[in-house]
Amino acid sequence: MTNSSYVIHPAVTRAGSQRSRGGRNRRRPGSLWHRRPRPTVIVRAVGRALRRSLPIAIVLAILGGVGGAAWAGYRFLTTSPRFAITAIVVSGNRALDEASVRARMGVGEGDNIFLVRPARLEAALTGDPWVAKAEVHRELPHTLVVEIEERIAAALIDLDGFYLCADDGHPFKRADLADGDGVGLPIVTGVGRKEMLAAPAETERRIARAIAAGRAWASGARPRLGELHVDVRRGLTVFGYQPAVAIHVGDIDSASAAELTARLSRFDQAWAALTPGERAAARTFHLDNAARPDHVTIGMGDLRTGE
Repeated sequence: MTNSSYVIHPAVTRAGSQRSRGGRNRRRPGSLWHRRPRPTVIVRAVGRALRRSLPIAIVLAILGGVGGAAWAGYRFLTTSPRFAITAIVVSGNRALDEASVRARMGVGEGDNIFLVRPARLEAALTGDPWVAKAEVHRELPHTLVVEIEERIAAALIDLDGFYLCADDGHPFKRADLADGDGVGLPIVTGVGRKEMLAAPAETERRIARAIAAGRAWASGARPRLGELHVDVRRGLTVFGYQPAVAIHVGDIDSASAAELTARLSRFDQAWAALTPGERAAARTFHLDNAARPDHVTIGMGDLRTGE
């Protein structure tokens, strides 16, 4: 008989033994019903979820209540007859009548005061060339107050058509002469549209100085002011009428208020020294003698006819 020897490797024996034990000890899966959590576990999980969501639910409830109350309040404020406008008080208007102010705002009595937007009304009012500034505010429960600051026309200016001009030299509105715009105002000439468009700030300053000089002229017992002629080289010439006379004031761009007052004072002295016939015949007064600033040169017409 032939002897055979066998060698059993320990690693193979252990692996096989482990597979054998693993196969014997593996648990078979049970049904879903048997694998469900126990009731006490479910109750505890539901309690934790409720405790975590309770603050959020409270906040949502509060927000819902506040939102509902706010909507109800808004509906009451914007629909209640108690807050219907019964009075619109307009002040500060002179050139514009109250009907024009109301028409531009587009608001009338009976409208709800809380639906009025003051900023929009102010913007609508300042769209009118006469209005420099407007302020609108509510006086509850039913009054709307409108305060207007209008521009004041100080002169007419000829810019290929007449415009009303404010004290600051800014032309703000085309003059409707047929409607009475510019009645009693002096006319500023010598400034063209091209000049205004090319250098508006400088041109407006020149016009403003001429208007200020015209106001100073009109403050004394002098011939009535009719025209302010602005010339870059010769300066300002004041044209009066009743009687018609031209007064060459000279440069006012660099002259101080005191110097302008002194020039007008020299005119007053010369005018007072003339007889009525000489005043009627006087055509020009030159107050701008640089060599002899204390002298006034007078150009005379025919003393017999005044021409």
